[in-house]
Amino acid sequence: MSGARRFSGVQLPEGSWWDWEVIGWDAGQFRLAAGHDLTYHHGLELVFDQPAFVSCPAVFHDPVFRAPTRDEWTGVTRRLGGVPPVLVAFEADAGGPEPASCLVAAEGFEVVRAMVLRYWREDAAPGQRFAPWVRPPG
Repeated sequence: MSGARRFSGVQLPEGSWWDWEVIGWDAGQFRLAAGHDLTYHHGLELVFDQPAFVSCPAVFHDPVFRAPTRDEWTGVTRRLGGVPPVLVAFEADAGGPEPASCLVAAEGFEVVRAMVLRYWREDAAPGQRFAPWVRPPG
């Protein structure tokens, strides 16, 4: 485990981060969005750069971040052929009878707090961020 940043828990800024969903996932980034109600906006994103392994439902609630277990470290290290720089683990309510165990291995990690609108607004302030799927009309 030397060289890896082992997270005992992700420090989230103050706020109501009940609802979570995957809003972007490609070879360059895995991005989770959170808020108290994801209908109109979200205020928090966890951004994982160069994701190498992801085990996470598309939508979940109330995650509890924790240190990865020894078995999780061993399994990811075996799959990837080495120790990832970032390994984040959490349990979350995904609608099933038991919490879902989630794991993300990546090259980098960042917590971003910013209001991100999930619908188009003509009167949005300059620099306003929009969710990836929001497009101006026409």
